Amino acid sequence: MTTQPDIVIIGSGIGGATIAAGLAPTGARIVILEAGDHLTDRPENRDQRAIFQRGHFRPRELWYEADGTAFNPGNYYNVGGNSKFYGAVLVRYRREDFEEMQHADGISPAWPFGYEELEPWYSAAETLYNVRGVLGEDPTEPHHSAPYPFPPVPDEPAIADVRAKMKANGLHPYSLPLGVDLDRWLARAKTPWDAHPNANDGKMDAESTALADALKHPNVELRTRCRVTRLATAPHGRTVSTVHYARDSRSESVSPKLVILSAGAVQSAALLLRSASEAFPNGLANSSDQVGRNFMNHNSSAVIGVSPFYRNTAIYQKTFGFNDYYLSDGEGGPPLGNVQLLGRVSGKILKANMPSVPEWLLERAAAHTIDFYAMSEDLPHPESRIMVDRDRIVLKWTRTNWQAHLDLVQKLKRALKKAGFPIVLARAFDKRTPSHQCGTVRIGADPAKAPLDVWCRAFDHPNLFVVDASYLPTSAAVNPALTVAAQALRVADHIKIRDLAA
Repeated sequence: MTTQPDIVIIGSGIGGATIAAGLAPTGARIVILEAGDHLTDRPENRDQRAIFQRGHFRPRELWYEADGTAFNPGNYYNVGGNSKFYGAVLVRYRREDFEEMQHADGISPAWPFGYEELEPWYSAAETLYNVRGVLGEDPTEPHHSAPYPFPPVPDEPAIADVRAKMKANGLHPYSLPLGVDLDRWLARAKTPWDAHPNANDGKMDAESTALADALKHPNVELRTRCRVTRLATAPHGRTVSTVHYARDSRSESVSPKLVILSAGAVQSAALLLRSASEAFPNGLANSSDQVGRNFMNHNSSAVIGVSPFYRNTAIYQKTFGFNDYYLSDGEGGPPLGNVQLLGRVSGKILKANMPSVPEWLLERAAAHTIDFYAMSEDLPHPESRIMVDRDRIVLKWTRTNWQAHLDLVQKLKRALKKAGFPIVLARAFDKRTPSHQCGTVRIGADPAKAPLDVWCRAFDHPNLFVVDASYLPTSAAVNPALTVAAQALRVADHIKIRDLAA
């Protein structure tokens, strides 16, 4: 493209790739700027020692806590974003998640629109991401206007046995909606997909589905290794006029009509704050003083059941979950959260957190375990926030709802013991393991309380949109990828009518 584009999309993760797919058929000239590069097919992709013990794919960067303590975050910079490593669970928020919900530690606020508003785009996103699933198993499942495009990924025999025991004990296990072509994934190597990178091996991530769809159109261009450094506004107006970025150590810029920021909940907020100017001293889109605030990160734990009488022969494992404690604790109390299987945990993976234990011993122990992921809602809190200190990203995370999460872990432990696992171990994830970061540039109806309107358009800048997990007003207690994708398609349709129709 030799002329200036109509639209620049910053980031190619779930939000950026999906809105690109939604806008590509319009013929508008679209440039996607991605900080990373393509993740190539290499031996480390399925080498669990490289992934988990050596941290081969972890970013070479540091973030900082408010007291100045540095830590290495687990966010990835590739074409496709964090979805290259995700567990491919593409589940809808429950209908109740869009309403005000009382939790033990406070209130999860209502969205500025209800589930029914987003429902058609949920179905469209499930089609775009080729989701495998089945309706009718989970009592909390909201209304679907269309069935899943493909049948669910099957349980392996050892997993089917545990599902049957949990069902017999009164729980309601359901098939996780997954974006995985199982035959393609296993043909490459017999490993789980959760936390393993995808080089077009069968996982339906942002690159392999939505971005691939967008790039079929000649009006869409992807530029890799382009780290956006600042957004600039017109001298005498609110319009974002220029996107400045560094590409292979060169400073470049582009001046589109529309800017769509999809760099992720941390990086999107940081970029808006770093783009402060004389006209906007607190950063862009920030007259509400809410950019960077209300950072949420699911309270989550690995919970592992152990039994010498159970032999887990599964390869991928991650096929079912249950929501029996999602809307309440099962006894009339407040919500606790979602439970789902982790990808199969091996001795090589365990070794990363237990370096002094011989790997062969951990492999022997792992043969008798089943591995779950307990996830609870983190409530929005204005002092839980992303800040910038020159080039540094400062993360001040104020956990909320932690006791509810501990209660969920205890419920799961009891369920596993009842299913025949006398030993149950749990380990919480910390800030080094991103657990669905969101909420830093949230949508709302009141510009005094939120940076974005219900279409993810900045109240302060009519040609700026933020379309990634930043926009989420609540974290709920399920994986947010499908909700981000659904809103991206909804916003794309809005842009077609409002901004591109002329």
